[in-house]
Amino acid sequence: MRNEQVFSVQGDAELVARAGHLFASARTEFLCAARDLNTWSQPEPRAAIGQRMRATDLISRKLLSPVALADEDDRAHLRLVQSMGALVRISGSRLPHETILIDRRVMILAGQETPNGREYTVTTSQTLIDGVHSLFEAIWDTAADLDTYLRGDIPDLDPDSRLILQALGSGLTDASAAKRLGVSLRTYRRRVADLMAKLDADSRFQAGLRAGELGLPR
Repeated sequence: MRNEQVFSVQGDAELVARAGHLFASARTEFLCAARDLNTWSQPEPRAAIGQRMRATDLISRKLLSPVALADEDDRAHLRLVQSMGALVRISGSRLPHETILIDRRVMILAGQETPNGREYTVTTSQTLIDGVHSLFEAIWDTAADLDTYLRGDIPDLDPDSRLILQALGSGLTDASAAKRLGVSLRTYRRRVADLMAKLDADSRFQAGLRAGELGLPR
């Protein structure tokens, strides 16, 4: 029987110092389950996995909750990760463990926040790893891939909202767009504000990005 190891660390810095090399050691499979992108936030492990994916046939899968899509920067990061070859799925089910599994030989579990940062437990216990791996697979099988989830998250836009969206993408000034649509400038700007709220966008540019992400005509 191989020697099993288990140790705990406090905070991201200590995790990277004591276990950062494990991320770069991934050879066949890297699995990550997290509520959002802040759980595993250190750039060093992310860069290490990105390098491994480009250099090998490493399979990388990320299982996240819808909270991970709340921020536009996080959405952009996930699209980038997906373009690099990672598989990303979104689950509406509660994730029992925020964890990283490396080659089914090492597991890192995220624990509670403490005054010194989040607590992480690193283990090579095959019994624990197999149990969490089975949970990961069960939730993965019922989760939606990123693109499918985003398409299903398309807001219900009425014909007027779609016309506003097309006007935003046309490059017209507000006054010209309002004239084309046959409404007052005040009404046009109010509808733009309503549309941005429906698309959960903070700016007109972001509204255009969100529309493209959702597959809406612009």
